[in-house]
Amino acid sequence: MHVLLATSELNPYSKTGGLADMVSALARALAGTGLRVSVVTPLYRGMVHSNPSIEPTSWRWAIPMGDSLVEGRFHCHKPSPNLTLWFVEQAGFFDRPGLYGEVGRDYADNSARFIFLSRAALILARHLPDPPKVLHCHDWQTGLIPILARHARLQTGWAQPPRTIVTVHNLAFQGSFPTASWALTGLPSDWLHWESALHFERVNFLKAGLTQAQAITTVSPNYAQEILTPEYGCGLEGLLLKRYNDLGGILNGVDYEEWNSASDPALPAAFSAQDLSGKAVCKAALQREMGLPENPSVPLFANISRLTEQKGSALIIQTVGSLIAAGESLQFVQLGSGEPTLENAFRDLAQRFPDQVAARIGFDPGLSHRIEAGADFYLMPSRFEPCGLNQLYSLRYGAIPIVRATGGLQDSVIDPRDNAAQATGIKFTTYSAAALHKAVLKALALWKEPAWLKHIRHNGMTADFSWEKQSAEYVALYESVCRE
Repeated sequence: MHVLLATSELNPYSKTGGLADMVSALARALAGTGLRVSVVTPLYRGMVHSNPSIEPTSWRWAIPMGDSLVEGRFHCHKPSPNLTLWFVEQAGFFDRPGLYGEVGRDYADNSARFIFLSRAALILARHLPDPPKVLHCHDWQTGLIPILARHARLQTGWAQPPRTIVTVHNLAFQGSFPTASWALTGLPSDWLHWESALHFERVNFLKAGLTQAQAITTVSPNYAQEILTPEYGCGLEGLLLKRYNDLGGILNGVDYEEWNSASDPALPAAFSAQDLSGKAVCKAALQREMGLPENPSVPLFANISRLTEQKGSALIIQTVGSLIAAGESLQFVQLGSGEPTLENAFRDLAQRFPDQVAARIGFDPGLSHRIEAGADFYLMPSRFEPCGLNQLYSLRYGAIPIVRATGGLQDSVIDPRDNAAQATGIKFTTYSAAALHKAVLKALALWKEPAWLKHIRHNGMTADFSWEKQSAEYVALYESVCRE
């Protein structure tokens, strides 16, 4: 079977978040099963310079978009057997400093940019010598593909377009644009209605995919259930309830080639579940790197995140500040960027408690690995979390996760109250600083019980969230939609 994945970002070529990691790891894992896998994604600025193996092809084409004819070209790279990457070149749309915007503001023509990407994906799928049987679309940026495929079958004579699947990575981001953008799709005007892409008098890219795809997935089973409710459905819960039988959740996996504490080149020392001596070295090195006193007896908490309300950043600031002010012995390190008020609040917290708090504003992949390796506990109090990856990294690196029981956090962390023998972390339910405060107090109590701490840490480090395991569920899904 040949499967084509469509995505707006792909690690290591382009990345703003977990979408890039997920699609990249899934593509490699699927190819490892023997499937023929292709990926189509934009050719953003600097990618060819950074990756000379991406080669231009002679495959040029043009798409009518409104009153204009927009030209494009495919570039190609084959990084491993069974895996081919296709990059969509269109300098006017993709040769820019950012993927989606600059200085905190989206590009005004994002609708046109990702309509172009979606239409390019259909050109690729239709004209490859070995056409894909499944076209797997990721998030709103490729949400129009299923309806474009339907139009191609009904009105342009494409007898057997691929079956389409849409994966929702975060329902809060839907790709909502003025109705004038519909003219750029090449679709009939009477196809824009509330049962397709129209949502509150705007074109909604993700809704288009949710109405037309043969199957819908989310990146965790629990999130697939949460989005059926008004609290998490973001206005689309009614549509998702109608498509309940076509909706499922598959938990994201971890690329253990990249996230492996026994062979991670970013770490000052290697360690494993069987030999934790290197973790103590990593903790001491992290304390030095972040300017904190080197002290093995103090529990070190950490968070690596976009600084937003969704991620519970304000809860962390309030909780850490109140615990330290009350005299609790702990250290905390933060890495991330986001809302300016939250960035400043973390800076202020570090200035108030320089021996206990360190904040690094920005993005540093190597440091993120060293934080996971050096931390004793990892804070992830998300308001909602479709899957989450950092709790999975933390488990493997022996940083016991403290999470709110939502989305993929609920699916991937086991609290001692649920199963003491298999416990891997600490969970709490209410989204509040008081609930997080109580959970951290439990962690501080756990720190004083070395045998119990070792048991929970070992469980987490030996848990299997490999993509080899998770990709089997996608293979089964692909086979299922092809049988329909």
